[in-house]
Amino acid sequence: MTRYVSTRARFFLALVATSLVSVGFFIVGALVNRSVELWYLNWNLFLAWIPLGLMLLLERTLKRKIWSSWQALTLTALFVAFLPNTFYLMTDIIHLQETSRADLIFDVALFNSFILNGCILGLLSVFLLHIQLRKRLSRNSSWVVVGGTLFITSFAIYVGRELRWNTWDILLNPASILFQVSESLLHPTVHPEVFSITISFFVLITSLYVAVWFALRAARQLKPTE
Repeated sequence: MTRYVSTRARFFLALVATSLVSVGFFIVGALVNRSVELWYLNWNLFLAWIPLGLMLLLERTLKRKIWSSWQALTLTALFVAFLPNTFYLMTDIIHLQETSRADLIFDVALFNSFILNGCILGLLSVFLLHIQLRKRLSRNSSWVVVGGTLFITSFAIYVGRELRWNTWDILLNPASILFQVSESLLHPTVHPEVFSITISFFVLITSLYVAVWFALRAARQLKPTE
């Protein structure tokens, strides 16, 4: 158990380090371009950390309470609400074409640094959720729940990028969100992007997650060489 905690702690520190690398890229880019116009990448990366924190809290809660308790259900709802922020970073790359900066290739590295960190945090968060589900559900049922979660996440990416709603708007403007989402779903010919974006990201994220799931499961079976 102590060895497991130590390994998890080191992995957590590695995630912090890679996030700091992204922040370092931003600082260098800001100094070279004398502009902080890409500051939103730091904010989006911060939001990408929230699902992992919520998942760790949910793990701890499930050791003491059943999943149907109000504490566990609240954490689960918050987790699902914030999870799209991890993969949403992938869509930020569209901003590369909007500004004229000193070094395009450096900016590609900068954007990919934030995107990869966001995806790693998202995939890890889903993996931890999956582990908890496998303890309580059958293999097929747990995959159905994970798939449903990733589909909701993919749809939320559309809501965030195209409709420009944020996670906290679920509480602040629920009626407006419901109206716009209903409008998109009821008139697919007027809003074809709702299906193209949702399905595209669902296929992408799910394929990445399946690879990560089996890779991490295989890694857990390997004996350490040290």
